[in-house]
Amino acid sequence: MPVPNTSPPRVLLVEGPDDKHVVEHLCRNDAWMSALSIVDRGGVRPLLKAIEAEVMAPSREVVGILMDANDSPGNRWQAAANQLRKAGVDTPDHPDPAGTIIDGSPRVGIWLMPNNRAPGELEDFIARMIPKNDAVWPLSQAYVDGIPAGARAFRAGKTLRAKVHAWLAVRAEPRKMGSAIGAGDLDVNAPDAVRFVTWLRSLLG
Repeated sequence: MPVPNTSPPRVLLVEGPDDKHVVEHLCRNDAWMSALSIVDRGGVRPLLKAIEAEVMAPSREVVGILMDANDSPGNRWQAAANQLRKAGVDTPDHPDPAGTIIDGSPRVGIWLMPNNRAPGELEDFIARMIPKNDAVWPLSQAYVDGIPAGARAFRAGKTLRAKVHAWLAVRAEPRKMGSAIGAGDLDVNAPDAVRFVTWLRSLLG
């Protein structure tokens, strides 16, 4: 997807609509959100492919990159770093646990879900926001754990994702992680959520 000449000065690149929805709800009370354009790139490969052009777009001030770490945070970090170096961005060898910010023109930030250290994805981040005393979460986990291996349509590495969505299925608006934040079902003061919002605020300056 080409970057138009009238591209916004501050963008956050995300893999898909769920990421965009979560960020919008998590930061909905921040006035600076109006100055940020969240761009759904439709998957990690299109996102990585777009990084060089996004960084080099005219009048660009900030480029944030939000990706799942998946099975290997190191591999995902290197994939993003390689694209940034093509654009002339001097990228550190390892991600910052608090979220990486690289000062320059533009300023560049990278956040690997869930917390820049552990393998995982957006659902791992959301799972850490489920209140500790939530009565449904243990039942959701037990339900998924009780499904026989031969009957599971999800891959072994996606078990937590299945548990999170089983929990979401009994919310007021099922299957929407962002809506659970908006409804107050998730703890926005959970440590990883606070770190993410702090990183994004710092990135936007």
